[in-house]
Amino acid sequence: MIRAARDGDVLTLTLDRPEKANALTAGMLTALLAHVREADNLRLMILTGAGDAVFSAGADLEEMRAGLATSPLWEEVSGAIAAIPCLTVAALNGTLSGGSFGMALACDIRLAVPHAAFFYPVAKLGFLPQPSDPARLARLVGPARAKLILAGGARLDASEALAFGLVDRIVPDPVAGARDLAPGSAEHVRAIKAMVP
Repeated sequence: MIRAARDGDVLTLTLDRPEKANALTAGMLTALLAHVREADNLRLMILTGAGDAVFSAGADLEEMRAGLATSPLWEEVSGAIAAIPCLTVAALNGTLSGGSFGMALACDIRLAVPHAAFFYPVAKLGFLPQPSDPARLARLVGPARAKLILAGGARLDASEALAFGLVDRIVPDPVAGARDLAPGSAEHVRAIKAMVP
């Protein structure tokens, strides 16, 4: 349910469970983690979802009730994405919800379709966010807006997410938009990324 396609020094990872809104299972998180950790000599890594409505609904509900909501796998995946030296782009083909926020926040750039929605209902569900998510979110949108999203349970549409700084561009095709980025060599892109704090 994780589809990996490599084209030279560009790797596209697709959450491929559209019939379940690309809800993530432990197996999917483990596979995603392996793909990210094994990737090398990349210029660009794109993370997207299958279908045209939802990037990911977060954790699979059955597995969430069985303990996936508090699994360290979420933090391991976002940490691996944040650590990869190439440019990373979350190509958000639709709604970003729940635990899937972590992997999008860990990317360098977030591109979204106009109909995307954004919500992280941890407070409503009685869970805490992934440990690194509040700081990453606050760096993008500021502490008050991070609290609005996490503690307040606010739901954002794409235009509001863009105004907040949660997404960087609204585009009709985020994967195509991502492929237009990082035009230099892998070495050059990595060097520039390392220069940006």
